[in-house]
Amino acid sequence: MNEPALDASGELSAVFDSAWQEAANAGLSERAREELRKALEWSLPRYAREPAVAEGETWAEHAAGVVAILAGMQVDGHTRMATLLANAVGDREVNSNPHKDPVTLQFGTEIGRLVHGYRALLRLGQVTRDASDASAGSGAQAEMLRKMLLAMAADLRIVLMRLASRLQTLRWHAQHKVPLPEALARETLELYAPLANRLGIWQVKWEMEDLAFRFLEPVRYKEIAGLLEEKRTEREAFIADAIARVRQALEGAGIAADVTGRPKHIYSIWNKMRNRRLSFSDLYDLRALRIIVDDIRTCYTVLGLVHHLWTPVPNEFDDYISRPKPNGYRSLHTVVYDHDGRPFEVQIRTREMHQFAEFGMAAHWRYKEAGAKGGQVSADSEYDRKLSWIRQLLAWKADVQVDDELGPAALNSLADNIYVLTPQARVIELPPGATPVDFAYQVHTDLGHRCRGARVDGTMVPLNTRLTTGQTVEIIAAKSGGPSRDWLNPQLGYLASQRSRAKVRAWFNAIDIQERIAQGQGMLEKELQRLGKTATNLELLAQQLGFACTEDLYVALAKDEFSLRQIASAFEAPAPEAAPDLSTLTRDSRPESAVHAGKSGVLVVGVDALLTQLAKCCRPAPPDAISGFVTRGRGVSIHRCDCKSFRALAAREPERVIDVTWGQTGDAVYPVDIVVLANDRHGLLRDISEVFARQRINVIGVNTQSRQAIARMVFTAEVGNGEHLTRALAGIREVPGVLEADRR
Repeated sequence: MNEPALDASGELSAVFDSAWQEAANAGLSERAREELRKALEWSLPRYAREPAVAEGETWAEHAAGVVAILAGMQVDGHTRMATLLANAVGDREVNSNPHKDPVTLQFGTEIGRLVHGYRALLRLGQVTRDASDASAGSGAQAEMLRKMLLAMAADLRIVLMRLASRLQTLRWHAQHKVPLPEALARETLELYAPLANRLGIWQVKWEMEDLAFRFLEPVRYKEIAGLLEEKRTEREAFIADAIARVRQALEGAGIAADVTGRPKHIYSIWNKMRNRRLSFSDLYDLRALRIIVDDIRTCYTVLGLVHHLWTPVPNEFDDYISRPKPNGYRSLHTVVYDHDGRPFEVQIRTREMHQFAEFGMAAHWRYKEAGAKGGQVSADSEYDRKLSWIRQLLAWKADVQVDDELGPAALNSLADNIYVLTPQARVIELPPGATPVDFAYQVHTDLGHRCRGARVDGTMVPLNTRLTTGQTVEIIAAKSGGPSRDWLNPQLGYLASQRSRAKVRAWFNAIDIQERIAQGQGMLEKELQRLGKTATNLELLAQQLGFACTEDLYVALAKDEFSLRQIASAFEAPAPEAAPDLSTLTRDSRPESAVHAGKSGVLVVGVDALLTQLAKCCRPAPPDAISGFVTRGRGVSIHRCDCKSFRALAAREPERVIDVTWGQTGDAVYPVDIVVLANDRHGLLRDISEVFARQRINVIGVNTQSRQAIARMVFTAEVGNGEHLTRALAGIREVPGVLEADRR
């Protein structure tokens, strides 16, 4: 049995007897008690119509147990009423029209909203447990499930009802010795117990954990329970003696306090043994005291008394009063040695702190039930209560990753986002106003492209239907095909997500590019046929024309960004150069390369006619500061003074360093390496080449690489002097897209 089944009519008077009524009415005003009585009278005929089953908890039993748990948590009367009503009506009765369902008509909008939220969480739990998709249980999906729970239950009282409902289910199975389904037990440990912990409702959290652990690990549960029972007499004797000593010390100091033993919980013991790899005998907090006083100052006074009575254990003191836990828990925790040298724990807190420790956020979510009007909210405002509620859940051990600095915008964002389920119970987060098409693209891009229809909660709906949190969406997809251009029309309302719009645009952009490629390819093939060059290597032709690949050339042709005339010019042979007239050739007619001419223009100080050569590692050129290094068999190698290679050589063999200086270089040109970093684009190499052409600089080598849209180009250019190089660098830096241009 997953949740209370529609079950036997039974003796309802035995379920809702006088003892139950006394417990259910605890803490309520006369008016609230009367309203609860009316809700019970309205529900009884519906409970009586429940069919009998051989084994299972009836809705009436379940409702009675949940109301008793909520009364113990001191929730308001409306929450107790909604619990009775929600278990008496079915989903069909409340979901036909939220504004016309019998609960809302009979008891008002607030009660109706609580009933709807509670039923929605029941359906969510059932759907996720019935899921067949293994990924639904993953960490990411657990987080999404928590977010969905928040979106479906923005009122804390709905979550308190759900927690109490799960606890009652666990209690019934334990009491009647009926096996609990494993999925239910695991869901309790992974979702509901952490939620109770986040809200600070430790009584609910501990009992949930112990009961779920009892069904999941019965052998380990009985083993630890047996070990606790063996030490029970000894432990109770020690606690009684410790309580007597503390009370005597408190009376001597004139301090009023409640001193009790603190119960230990089997699941927390097992968790500590497992996480810290301890044996049962190594646990020091199986024996513990709790001291409750009137104010914070007295807490620290009592701490001093405890440390005077027993020796404190070093590094085992936690001040959660000055530094509360993220969920708001406050208390002093200390560990001390008894007279036999065995450690035990002492907790010290005020009555207000103890109230919060027992009931958590429920302690701050009180509804006044007194006065003529009754039922008025005791919190400052609706926004403050909602802010406090959502702050608590969003701090849930950082499991739900949302900005902790909440304001109105963050609250609205959390409330607006919707959470829907796949048929396999995966939770999908969508923006407000999302449609089944948005859902399909969120699941998978290909599913979005092939989306042709959708079922929401089993009913066919139009593709522009707005989804709401908690719905189950199933996409009907074609085997192939793509999106409709109508989806991009905002007036038709097919897409609310910018992510989905981008994917649809990308589809049509890809289609347009393919069409342009086909168009450009046809244009190029016709031109090559006209020129009689059909055997041309198209990849080499594209690179010769400055394109990275043939597809870029095709697109440029189709978009009229590149002329077909330039194709013909690529096949034109260059005009033959006339033989130079050696008698008239002078040095002024053409600069002479220092490399090719074998003349470096460098004078070695104090030495005549010594062979010199320019080092390729740093490529010196006038007016660089230079030095010489005497090589073996290749004369003097000329380096720039800042060359790293030269510095390494000079450090290793300083005796081979020789002074050199620039001589009469005349019109000689010197090769230098220029490194250019730029955003890669079509025509970049051509634009930089035009700069060299304008500066009358001959480029004798080019090496280009492109990675992640950044092009790195190394040009080996022949320059006459430093001024010539500076002008060239300035011109390159002005080319659009160039990020850096420097000499290497």
